[in-house]
Amino acid sequence: MRSQYEYLLVLGVCVLITVPLEWMGRGVYRRAPDLVRAIAPVLLVLAVWDVVAILRGHWSFHPEATTGVLIGGVLPIEEVLFFLAIPLCAVLTYEAVRGRSERWLRDG
Repeated sequence: MRSQYEYLLVLGVCVLITVPLEWMGRGVYRRAPDLVRAIAPVLLVLAVWDVVAILRGHWSFHPEATTGVLIGGVLPIEEVLFFLAIPLCAVLTYEAVRGRSERWLRDG
């Protein structure tokens, strides 16, 4: 049995798991303008892509798997949050690996 909040729960867990990476990297959250510039194009392109696919009938979301909150009457809020959460997790992971690598190379 699926919950209408399962999608949101998975996204929340993904973000929570990567939050500690903030302290391993170069402070992603402390550089909010850079983070917005990194995520905004992804959000925009994928949201437009999904809306077109939904309107053309190529893509859909099961109503029992989402909360029913739609952006623009078309795009489930969970999908928009997915387009924010997953790039955020990717940037946090990248910056953490980069920060550790730079320290490792510097300290030898």
